[in-house]
Amino acid sequence: QVHLVESGGGLVQPGGSLRLTCTSNISNIYVMGWYRQAPGKQRELVARFISGGDIDYADAVKGRFTISRDHAKVWLQMNSLKPEDTAVYYCNAVLGVSYWGKGTLVTVSS
Repeated sequence: QVHLVESGGGLVQPGGSLRLTCTSNISNIYVMGWYRQAPGKQRELVARFISGGDIDYADAVKGRFTISRDHAKVWLQMNSLKPEDTAVYYCNAVLGVSYWGKGTLVTVSS
């Protein structure tokens, strides 16, 4: 059983930065990443590590967000935040099945 805990969300002004952290109770899971769900919208990929060490980024965040990791943590550095980045951000890990954290709210507003 994989347990994922997110932290680092909050309120930030447009143009600001936040760093999200996901901590897993199991190390070295290859496929891990971040998704988000804005009010009234479906959950969507933000960034993730996939097999082979490659990284997928959503087009909307390329050049602004950076995903990184160590054995049991995945970070999402978010720069140049926009109001449309407002969402609940979820950590995801795939180990046979897909596991989700409870999410952390990011609000971008002046």
